[in-house]
Amino acid sequence: MRTISVVIPVYNEVQTISEILRQVRAVELPYERELIVVDDYSTDGTREVLEREAKDHDDTHILLHAQNLGKGAAVRTGLKQVSGDVVLIQDADLEYDPRDYVKLLRPIEEGRTKVVYGSRFLGEHKAMYFWHTLGNKLLTLATNVMFDTTLTDMETCYKVFTIDIARALKLKSNRWGFDPEITAKILKRGHRIYEVPIAYNGREFWEGKKISWKDGITVMGTLIRYRFLN
Repeated sequence: MRTISVVIPVYNEVQTISEILRQVRAVELPYERELIVVDDYSTDGTREVLEREAKDHDDTHILLHAQNLGKGAAVRTGLKQVSGDVVLIQDADLEYDPRDYVKLLRPIEEGRTKVVYGSRFLGEHKAMYFWHTLGNKLLTLATNVMFDTTLTDMETCYKVFTIDIARALKLKSNRWGFDPEITAKILKRGHRIYEVPIAYNGREFWEGKKISWKDGITVMGTLIRYRFLN
C-alpha cells in the first residue's frame, strides 16, 4: 500500500494540535500515513502534548527545533524526513479541514498532475478579513503574471505533491517566503498546478492568527527573487 506523508509545522498551538492530529488520522484514505510534526520551538506546552502523541501513536514522528526559525524552516525540516509516495502540508490550527484530503489526492491518483493546491476561494469558507483577502489576491495575481498561470490561491496551506517533486525542490526560505518560493520553483520546473476547492475556517487574531501585512512584503520580494534572480 502507498504512503502519504503529512508534514505539520507547529508553533504554539497547544489548544489545537491534538485535535488536528486526530482529524488527520480519522480521514479514510487508501494510504498508509506518516505524520511528521515539526515543532518550531513552542513555549506554550505544545511540546509536552506532542511527546504524549508520539508515545501513543506509532504513525507520529516529532522533530524539534532548538530555536524559532519560522514556518518555512519547519516545513523544510519535515520534507527532509518524508518517506511516503505523496506529501501533503497541513497547518497545526483548525483552519483547514483534513476531510478535503480525498479531493486533494484525486488528481494525483488519476495521473492528471503531480502537484495539487487547495483553493480557499473556490470552496466554502468563513468570510475572511478584507485586507488579508485583498493581499492574497494581489500576491496570487503577481504570481500569475510572473509565471503565466491562473492560480486562485497561491498562499494556501494545502499543497500536495509527489515524492519526486519533494526531493527535487531545494527550498531556502525560513518564514513566510516558503509559499511563493515553492510555487515559483514548481512552476519554473514546468509543472502545472492543479487546484481543487477546499473548506476554510479562518481564525481571528484573538484566536492566534499570526500573519500580518508585513509578511506580504516578504512574499512579494520572494516572488520577484525566484522569478528573476534564481
